[in-house]
Amino acid sequence: MTSAVSPAADPVALLYGQHHPWLLRWLRGKLSCTDHAADLAQDTFVKLLATPGERAVTLREPRAYLTTVARRLLIDHYRRQSLEQAWLATLAQLPAPVTPSAEDRLLILETLHQIDAMLDGLGTKVRTAFLLSQLEGMAYADIAARLNVSERTVKRYMVQAFEQCILLLA
Repeated sequence: MTSAVSPAADPVALLYGQHHPWLLRWLRGKLSCTDHAADLAQDTFVKLLATPGERAVTLREPRAYLTTVARRLLIDHYRRQSLEQAWLATLAQLPAPVTPSAEDRLLILETLHQIDAMLDGLGTKVRTAFLLSQLEGMAYADIAARLNVSERTVKRYMVQAFEQCILLLA
């Protein structure tokens, strides 16, 4: 026999019940797809549950907090969407014999999302140095001049970025 916990006894359930409807409406206004809005609303509360300690139940301004979390998730959503569109545009330009299979496309897209998340975790200059080196093929000296830092600093940035890449592979 299972015992149901009443929303009054569970502060998170109470918070969810009070704030989920308006958050969902707010997200529907930002997105054209109601399914994506529902997913992001759910993800917002998952983030809240993942918050350490009692923060989830002691929020002074729950709407402000939930809106901030939802905005960050929206930014991630739009960035992923942009990345997917760029990938699909690149695929469309490939000749049919070299077009990857549907399974390979999904694997590549998943890897692109992981790389994007990894890059997002880097500092701005570290990310810029890494992208200039790996995508633009710039030499460390040129990157140093562009970022107004020493070449040694660029090497440090690259070590940090490659460490993140290794962690991504692990």
